[in-house]
Amino acid sequence: MQRVTITIDDDLLAAVDQLCERRGYESRSEAMRDIVRDALAPAKAALSTDATCYGALSYVYSHGTRDLARRLTDEGHHHGVSIASMHVHLTHDDCLEVAVLRGSAAAMQSYADSVITQRGVRYGHLQLIPEGARQPAAPRRQPLPESG
Repeated sequence: MQRVTITIDDDLLAAVDQLCERRGYESRSEAMRDIVRDALAPAKAALSTDATCYGALSYVYSHGTRDLARRLTDEGHHHGVSIASMHVHLTHDDCLEVAVLRGSAAAMQSYADSVITQRGVRYGHLQLIPEGARQPAAPRRQPLPESG
């Protein structure tokens, strides 16, 4: 096992500590390993196929970061998977963007990575949805027998 050092702000560390307490982790290391596994598992599963799918990329960014809005727009045009988006002003400084995507899982993951890793983007999450994914049909209810 390797030892790594990370730097995170106080609020995020407090959140990790709360997660440890709530879930019963004996150490921060155990929690961080699970967090990393959880982050990697969906991408690994989705990248195992070239099938077309849909996705939703949500991210929060600081609109005051120099040139960030232009870079984000350029990334959307470069990757060609974004089919619609919604922009919301959360605070004076923060914006939420939600992009609806369509394409291969690999192309969408590449686009998401290029957005989420930009300086000034503080949160990002890609949700992948396989094309044709459907909820299972609800079971049909049998009529109640008539009481006599």
